[in-house]
Amino acid sequence: MRRGGWLLSAENVAFVVFLSFLLVYPLTTDEFSVLNTAYFMAISLMALSLALIWGKAGILSFGQTAFFGIGGYLYGIYTLNVLGSGATWIGILAGVVAGAIVAATLGYFMFYGGVNDVFVGLTTLALTLVLQTFMAQTAGSEWTVGEARLNGYNGMYVPQISVGDAPLYGKPLYFLYLAFLIGVYLLLRWLSGTRWGYGLLALQENRPRTETFGYNVRLMQVQVFCLAGAVAALSGVLYASWGSYIDPSSMGITAAITPVIYVAIGGRRSLTAAMISSMILLKVSQSLASSAPQYALVIFGLLALLAVLFVPEGFMVAVFNALDRWVFRRPPANHGGETNDATPGTRQVS
Repeated sequence: MRRGGWLLSAENVAFVVFLSFLLVYPLTTDEFSVLNTAYFMAISLMALSLALIWGKAGILSFGQTAFFGIGGYLYGIYTLNVLGSGATWIGILAGVVAGAIVAATLGYFMFYGGVNDVFVGLTTLALTLVLQTFMAQTAGSEWTVGEARLNGYNGMYVPQISVGDAPLYGKPLYFLYLAFLIGVYLLLRWLSGTRWGYGLLALQENRPRTETFGYNVRLMQVQVFCLAGAVAALSGVLYASWGSYIDPSSMGITAAITPVIYVAIGGRRSLTAAMISSMILLKVSQSLASSAPQYALVIFGLLALLAVLFVPEGFMVAVFNALDRWVFRRPPANHGGETNDATPGTRQVS
């Protein structure tokens, strides 16, 4: 391969075009659309967490919305009780750390307890439903944490992210969310190319064989589960601060399944596809909500079914592979599919 030729791929070109669009977009549209796109970016972080844990490690989790809610609520509780300059920034860290701790604790008991495959999905779904049910009971005035009233389905007020005493709004908030989204994306892309990342691909194909190569499979599962939980919690923090509000519906069954559908449609094995497709599908979902809300989940469910039957790698990844083959004249990128039989820790060179 030519020096630097690995950079020229459909996935990388798509990312550059996507980033360029997001950088220019606020200069060409109104403030409402700018803030609306910031909301899409916040939710797309959860898609990235799913692409990491499901696409790279083969762990299907319905608990990302639980960590999403934990992050949002902890951010709100902290910022409502701690006043002063910089409180919201420490609150962001508090929400992310809380999500990571809960994910690491659950992951430890699951993976060191021998829970794998479909039972991980059931366990994480149970966590989501338990948290939603519990938070739904907190409407009474007795459910307060200092100055923060949980408020059940009435929703908890959440302060906006501030610089000093000035809340961020409009374009500054948009570019902050863009920085979070691209920063997390680049971090996960980098991790995916390390020995640890290749180990994740190996363990999703064959856990016992991966252990024979010296990998601590259970520890890696806990690590990736913790990291995905932290990213989902960051998504919850940004969502809650964006709308100054969070309620238990953010942890409901629909909220748990929807990002899984988005990632399955775009391509779970590609971080780029998961991020871009979730942004597009969120926009489509919002448009359908105003004209035909009853059909939104039906349409997305049908698309997910078609993807599973005909393009299991996902529609966007299929497009990437076709462009790699016919335009860039290179083998399709291996995102960890069934054909990858490389020894863990080694990189195949074309």
